[in-house]
Amino acid sequence: MNLLLISVAPIAIILFYVYYRDKYEKEPLALLGKGLLAGMIITIPIIFAEKAVSSFLPHIFNGKIGYAFGDAFLVAALCEEAFKLLAVYILVWKNPNFNERFDGIVYAVFVSLGFALVENIMYVFSNGMSTGIARAFTAVPAHAMFGIMMGYYLGLAKFSKGGRLPLFVMAFFVPFLVHGIYDFILMVQINWVLILFFPFLIYLMHKTNGKMTELNNKSIFRYR
Repeated sequence: MNLLLISVAPIAIILFYVYYRDKYEKEPLALLGKGLLAGMIITIPIIFAEKAVSSFLPHIFNGKIGYAFGDAFLVAALCEEAFKLLAVYILVWKNPNFNERFDGIVYAVFVSLGFALVENIMYVFSNGMSTGIARAFTAVPAHAMFGIMMGYYLGLAKFSKGGRLPLFVMAFFVPFLVHGIYDFILMVQINWVLILFFPFLIYLMHKTNGKMTELNNKSIFRYR
């Protein structure tokens, strides 16, 4: 029971926080639930995709740094962020409830944390309470921040009057990049690189909070 609690609690706290930050027009709970479920479901194709990509790494990369790079960017970041974006797009791109830019953040975070929920349960039940506590302050908020980055650009793309494609590309590329950097820092296992981990996490917190504040302040429902 304690392992389940430490697996689920950080997910629930962040979801509530993001829902609360959507100040001016809340999204339907049923649709948010579908987003969370979609994030959980994509865990299955992600597992198969990551295994397939992993099988090619020894043929592409050599050495500790090269393999860590491939594992971080091509296995984890590429597969996970691509399926997350696909799930968000299918779920809400043409949904009338996606009616302002901040909504992109909300839906992307719910999908991201649906995936993170399954991943977190798997890691915590395999490795114990200490892993659950560590991930509550690192991996779980990181997945939420990747979702915020994705949703920010997806919201801009949705309501752009021109140049939608570059913004849509950014909705994948930016979370892919920061996810890859996050994982590479941990996977490469070089002390001076590991020193960068918490500064990088703090930087992401600062940037994602700024992006949420920016879109909230520009909400079309702010003065209604």
